[in-house]
Amino acid sequence: MLTRLRSLRSWSQTHQGKKLIRYTMVSGTSTIISFAAISVFYGFKIIPSVIWSTLAGNLVASIPAYQLNRRWTWGRRGKSQLRKEVAPFWALTFLGIGVSQLGALWARHEVRTHHWSHLVNTGLVSFTNLASFAIFWVLKLIVFNRIFKVDVIEEIDEQLDAEESQTG
Repeated sequence: MLTRLRSLRSWSQTHQGKKLIRYTMVSGTSTIISFAAISVFYGFKIIPSVIWSTLAGNLVASIPAYQLNRRWTWGRRGKSQLRKEVAPFWALTFLGIGVSQLGALWARHEVRTHHWSHLVNTGLVSFTNLASFAIFWVLKLIVFNRIFKVDVIEEIDEQLDAEESQTG
């Protein structure tokens, strides 16, 4: 177990390890942004619709997510390439938003059915969105690695096993 932890630590200091850590940090940041935006939009009734508040919150979070991933995670600079970077990012983003809209529809049904307090309803809406986007995290990571010409994530285990066999 200790050897595996050492290998994981060594891997985290590699180029690929740093990228995965950065991607995870950007995902965490955008998740916090969307969670907060949805909670504020819906919770304070700025946007009283579950559907529209979920859409708005996710769009707000998508803009910094693209820029942070492009620049910090994948190290891309200069003008974005519409076909290779922008279009695939937004296609996946809208796919994720579509799934979050399905979650929002379910949440809206629950809100209307149970007549819970607005605070409980806000929590349900926000956490449903969180669960919806969790589904896409790994898929987006794999696709973004291909878009930005990075090795596939499955190589992590191979690299860790190779390092472990060298030290053990």
